[in-house]
Amino acid sequence: MNENMSDDLNLQLKKFIVEALNLEDVNPEDIGDNDPLFGSGLELDSIDGLELVLQLEKEYGVKIGSSEESREALTSVNVLADFIRRESTTRS
Repeated sequence: MNENMSDDLNLQLKKFIVEALNLEDVNPEDIGDNDPLFGSGLELDSIDGLELVLQLEKEYGVKIGSSEESREALTSVNVLADFIRRESTTRS
């Protein structure tokens, strides 16, 4: 996969996170690819995580089956992008 496709999905996901969670004080460009989404970093909580999982399933057609799987997938934008790519490839 070329780097532009990777960058495109990462930027798309950053915009998606900001819009899906109505993060008013956050710009997509402010989110680092490897910044943690929970705890330090974006400081999302479990309700944000649940909302994000539901929106990701609807928008990207990926299935996140368990809370453990969602914790792993939502580690950072890079990890989430890899998860979406992997799930998309398995399904097609």
